[in-house]
Amino acid sequence: MVYIKFVVRIHMYSIQRQQIDKKYKCILRGYKYMRGLSMRKISLITRIFLCLILGISIGLICGNNDIDFPVRILATFSGLFGNFLSFVIPLIIIGFIVPGIACLGGKSGKGLIITTVIAYISTIGAGFAAYLIGSNILPRFINGSVLLGEGGKEIQPYFSIEIPVIMSVMSALVLAFILGIGLSKIKNSAMLKMVGEFNSIVLMIVTKVLIPLVPIYIGCVFAKLSYSGEIFNTLKSFGLVYVILFSLQLAYILLQYCIAGAVKSENPFKLIKNMIPSYMTAVGTQSSAATIPVTLACVKKNNVSEEVLDFVVPLGATIHLAGDTITLVLTSMAVMYMNGQVPTFGMIMPFILMLGVTMIAAPGVPGGGVMAALGLLESMLGFGTLEKPLMIALHAAQDSFGTATNVTGDGAIAILVDYIINRKNNKSKSKDTIVA
Repeated sequence: MVYIKFVVRIHMYSIQRQQIDKKYKCILRGYKYMRGLSMRKISLITRIFLCLILGISIGLICGNNDIDFPVRILATFSGLFGNFLSFVIPLIIIGFIVPGIACLGGKSGKGLIITTVIAYISTIGAGFAAYLIGSNILPRFINGSVLLGEGGKEIQPYFSIEIPVIMSVMSALVLAFILGIGLSKIKNSAMLKMVGEFNSIVLMIVTKVLIPLVPIYIGCVFAKLSYSGEIFNTLKSFGLVYVILFSLQLAYILLQYCIAGAVKSENPFKLIKNMIPSYMTAVGTQSSAATIPVTLACVKKNNVSEEVLDFVVPLGATIHLAGDTITLVLTSMAVMYMNGQVPTFGMIMPFILMLGVTMIAAPGVPGGGVMAALGLLESMLGFGTLEKPLMIALHAAQDSFGTATNVTGDGAIAILVDYIINRKNNKSKSKDTIVA
């Protein structure tokens, strides 16, 4: 009898143990699923969109119910992060521009010079086209003082911490150009290695600190805008800007290939058709560097010599950012009009010229272009803690199409470089034949 009870207890214990094991396995599977879910990468634009919706919702709810402490908490964070961002901007300029210019200047060859000149002209042309379109269209649809006008509710942070910058943005730009050009002339420079390590530190700050926190920063700013009651006018103006922006990017691609087609004596629409896979890949990857293999295959279909496309396409992915330039110029003008300012040619053109150089050093990460341009926006256009996060949000929302415009334009540049180099080679060969 005792034996039977003992066997029954053992059997019951084994059944309970199996049930516990099943529950444990279910919990473990759930934990692994949630962990895998949290580890999945969410794109920057998705994070910005979620934080933007959350910020607008908090601002509207608090504004309608006269509750200010949640918005004041968000305003405190945005103020602290904005001060930190202002401190980091000179470091970003030095960390990106110095090695970019030094490494670019260390290379040699006519192909480098020709590609760099054409890429810079294309970038400047894109900015100038954006200014012409923006100055003629934006004032008709955007009213002044859309951003936190005098009639909106003011919100103050609980506290603020001032972080003095180590140098002004313009001083950082001048120092970066001096060091970059100087180091390009020195062979086996130990300082260049140190600058490269500093670039890695700054890039780590951008990718590990700034970009992850930027969506929260933008959400805080939009919470203040919605609390003040100005959010719907702002979003309406943004929608118009995107319509103009996407149209201008497509028109600029067509212009580039009309020029390339005229030089190559081929149908520009056929050349563009061959580049569609590269465009679509860039839309998906948001990275010019990640699209290089597809871009190489597409450019090869346009009958560009391999020695030219193997050099021009990777270089163009680094130095040719016409799409980003169109975005930054057009959106910065829109933000200025929203603030009641009038962007003049004398104000915007120096910004475009400097932007063409700064874009060479932009990091190849989502949002890297606008991060590299924040210093210029602050020093040359006077953008502050309200305008800079708006620029980041505007840029991030179209980053895929801006990147696609960049890489598609690389194909047109490759055609022009191939024509110039092969024409010189053909002339030299013909001269040698005549002499012989």
